[in-house]
Amino acid sequence: MMTTPALSLENVRFAYGPDGAPMMFDTAIPAGSLSAVMGPSGSGKSTFFALIAGFEQPQAGRIHINGEDVTTSAPSERPISYVFQENNLFSHLDVMTNVGLGIDPRRRLSGDDRGRVSQALERVGLSGFEMRLPASLSGGERQRVALARALVRKRPMLLLDEPFAALGPRLRDDMLALVKALHEEAGLTTLMITHQPSDARAIADRVVFIDRGSIAANAPTDNLFDGTDLPAWNDYLGLNPTR
Repeated sequence: MMTTPALSLENVRFAYGPDGAPMMFDTAIPAGSLSAVMGPSGSGKSTFFALIAGFEQPQAGRIHINGEDVTTSAPSERPISYVFQENNLFSHLDVMTNVGLGIDPRRRLSGDDRGRVSQALERVGLSGFEMRLPASLSGGERQRVALARALVRKRPMLLLDEPFAALGPRLRDDMLALVKALHEEAGLTTLMITHQPSDARAIADRVVFIDRGSIAANAPTDNLFDGTDLPAWNDYLGLNPTR
């Protein structure tokens, strides 16, 4: 039985244009959970995130975050931090400024604000990197900057859109461990899109499985990976014999 949901989508319907395939999302995510959002390419994972974050508006249904109806709220008004696959850093701004955008988009940082940025960078292992430009950083370091920016925003929900897809196995494992630690320390509700079953097994307590534009499963991680009769999930994992 799930606890009180931090996120609920109630019969949320969306299609790209009049000829687009219809999608319908109806699900709830418990507060404090770390959910892996999985599914085949083109199944609707990114659209699911876009609706939660406010980048797309549903054509029907309601979206609630922490009990508040945010269906028509602008992205900036939603209690969400979003980490993109490409880290979304500004190449001409140093690390301090890039992270500080999470506090004030106008780049007007007080001394206390700069202290918060430095503390966040220290937490993600980048102490002393404040004056570096993104081009001088490795891919993993840039994603750590993006996580630091999410930290200083102090929003209760974190969306991670395949943030480690381009990283090698060892660095990927390090970043997953960091996400898990930050999630627990800040008491976040976290959703992470991933195509890697190992990611879900490593850190997620739930899996939200999306197939053909709808939620096909929303269950504890072990329940799905230890065996289920859901054909679409087994197809996704390659467990069904070739027909």
